[in-house]
Amino acid sequence: MSNELIYLLLIFGLLVIPRALQRFKLPAPITCLVLGVGAMLAFGDRVHDPVIVLLSTLGISSLFLFAGLEVDLAALRKGVGRLTVHLGIRVLTLAGMAWLAWRYLDLSWQAAALVALALLTPSTGFILDTLERLGLDEEERFWVTSKAIAGELLALAALFVVLQAGDPMELATSSLVMLAMIVGLPLLFIALGRWVVPHAPGSEFSLLVMVGMVAAFITYKLGVYYLVGAFIAGLVARMLRLRMPRLASDDNMHALRLFATFFVPFYFFHAGTGISRDALTWEAAGLGLVITLVVLPLRIGMIWLQRRLMFREERGSSFKVSVALAPTLVFTLVLANILHVRFDLPGVLFGALILYTVLNTMLPSFLLHSPFDVDPVDDRPGSHPEDRMRAEGEAPRPPPPTRQSPRITG
Repeated sequence: MSNELIYLLLIFGLLVIPRALQRFKLPAPITCLVLGVGAMLAFGDRVHDPVIVLLSTLGISSLFLFAGLEVDLAALRKGVGRLTVHLGIRVLTLAGMAWLAWRYLDLSWQAAALVALALLTPSTGFILDTLERLGLDEEERFWVTSKAIAGELLALAALFVVLQAGDPMELATSSLVMLAMIVGLPLLFIALGRWVVPHAPGSEFSLLVMVGMVAAFITYKLGVYYLVGAFIAGLVARMLRLRMPRLASDDNMHALRLFATFFVPFYFFHAGTGISRDALTWEAAGLGLVITLVVLPLRIGMIWLQRRLMFREERGSSFKVSVALAPTLVFTLVLANILHVRFDLPGVLFGALILYTVLNTMLPSFLLHSPFDVDPVDDRPGSHPEDRMRAEGEAPRPPPPTRQSPRITG
């Protein structure tokens, strides 16, 4: 069978089969992950194809680029008090979980910290892409978005420090490179907006994706994976929205979401092919089930109690927000892979982390009665062109008249 036909069948399988299975409330990324595991078991090392690696890199980078674009600093400032409390509790739980992993799993402090991040960090890009299908009201969506983004900012900063902390010189060098990138990205965007965009109308989306990929590659070379750079690029583009409104416009964000929709399944498929055979054991499944039964109710309960006791939120609303923040899919997959490759994480614990993230990702689909997707229909007020025209005082354009064929009489 030719490579072209294999790639075509793979694209069809990853884009069609997971969607068809969503009728059974099975999230599409989980199906892609399982297909990757099946391909690994069937074909072994032959599944590690450079084309799949490239497509998966585009998927994870575009997903975190979109997550960075979703950061609204003005909105975060509105809830700064509650978010500060939330982050304070998150720091304490991360420290406690890292200590338990270091004490009882015989891991180094760096590996223990990464295990804690893998268990407790919501997958913001994944959650934001699926938020509209969970049936939450506007205030609930705001708090899910704000807490997920704030938690991811904390986790990315911790990830950068933990991965570089083994060598103080490397940490200092990487910090200087990151600082240079943060300063240089706005200048690069402004330069492209001044010298390229005026001569190439409509090129803002291409330039945004290109800069995001460059930033992702820089952080990958620093040893902190693609997602950090892509997220920073999206955040910088969002902060330049007033100066370059088309760069992070609603149309560009929707286009980026569609772009990620095509490539993200390849990331989950590739992640499935990277799961080692020794992670697929009954011992790993048992440990993963135990971790899920202990950690997942703890995470949901802590957020629920925080909103109920400290902020006097309604019981039902607190439950929806807590469950919506449960998925850790992307973050756990990334950190589990880093732990397995760089810190020689035992296969049993590797498999347990995979099962844990699969189960917590499936939870909202069943409890909130909405299947997860990576391209939700955006029904937020003001998201459609007609809504924006009404907000600006313009009358929406009427639909074009339908042309009727002339009646033929005999």
